[in-house]
Amino acid sequence: MFLNIDKVREYFPALAGEWIFFDNAGGSQTLKKVVDRISEYLLTSDVQLGASYAVSQLAGERVSLAARGMATLINASSPQEVVMGSSTTMMLKILALCLGQTFAPGDEIIVTNCDHEANIGAWVALAAQGIKVKFWQVRPDSLELNLADLELLMSRRTRLVALTHASNVLGTINPIKEIAAFVHQRKAMICVDGVAYAPHRLIDVQDLDVDFYVLSLYKVYGPHYALLYGKEEHLLTMPGLNHYFIEQKDIPYKFQLGNVNFELSYGMLGLCDYLRELAQLHYGDQTASDLRSQMVQAFDLINTHEEKICDRLLNYLNNKPLVRVIGQSQANHQSRVPTISFVVDGLHSSIIPLKVDPHYIGIRYGDFYAKRLIEYLGLASQGGVVRVSMVHYNTLFEVDQLIAAFEQIF
Repeated sequence: MFLNIDKVREYFPALAGEWIFFDNAGGSQTLKKVVDRISEYLLTSDVQLGASYAVSQLAGERVSLAARGMATLINASSPQEVVMGSSTTMMLKILALCLGQTFAPGDEIIVTNCDHEANIGAWVALAAQGIKVKFWQVRPDSLELNLADLELLMSRRTRLVALTHASNVLGTINPIKEIAAFVHQRKAMICVDGVAYAPHRLIDVQDLDVDFYVLSLYKVYGPHYALLYGKEEHLLTMPGLNHYFIEQKDIPYKFQLGNVNFELSYGMLGLCDYLRELAQLHYGDQTASDLRSQMVQAFDLINTHEEKICDRLLNYLNNKPLVRVIGQSQANHQSRVPTISFVVDGLHSSIIPLKVDPHYIGIRYGDFYAKRLIEYLGLASQGGVVRVSMVHYNTLFEVDQLIAAFEQIF
């Protein structure tokens, strides 16, 4: 079964314009259904929660419904395990501040050198309280993390391993379920940054058995907003950051300073609406009966389409002698997402997007806040990498337009 790309694109009004968007790892285009939900909330229930009057009750029901929708999206066991907030960077900082209070001097945290800085810096900062931070580095030949290297880093004092699900530079998907089992066998916790993974694959935090998981909703076709998942047992025992009178058992509220953003939370139900309709459009009478299973069907379609557009661009880049793809050079939906980074011999990376801009195609260069990885690869002096980050609403025709633009440059 093939994704009906013309129907898909109708859900994203921005795609009707003249620009081709290949900077989606920096932020995807927004579903009209998300905007409609936000408007509905603001225009018909924009009041404070918790009052006895009917509009306040409606507002509370809508925010609760949104939490249930996001719990379904990641397959959390309860909406109480879903903490909403302004950004992934902020959510990880809050998590580190709260969880760090349960650690003692001499305890150890392991981070990687291939993550976005959000899932490194928040933990490195705990060194100020005597926590030892170790770096799990990708291997220079494969640019992949290896469990044998993690084994050498872990000790009886290891409390947490923090890593990315998919690199926002390399596109590589890490085997989180396997790593989580490995970490848990050694009595530690795992915190996963799913920002670069979530637009492309359906998340199942229960199957992965992760302790914490974060993602940015503005990269999953929604507004500038974020989600932190935590196992209920951890969220209950950790101290919160909210007012002193907020009870320890009051999760997720004790981590949501100033409460959630009501309209943005409710807006994310538009993503649930979209995934349901995507399944119904393609599967007809064979559409699953429940929302979670419909999400599975929708993402199966997304995976297949993304592999095709990824393959088209990688095949082109692999056949250019001056181009070096940074990361896996073959399209495979099981091991990489369609976030493709490369460098061109003899060209500073900043030159290429500027030459693509006149073609009304948006791409980007730099370190993408994975500065430690770019420095490890020795690419800082070249301006980092050129990154083309695609999602399922992109088309083979758009990829061909980009290739035509590249042909004029290298």
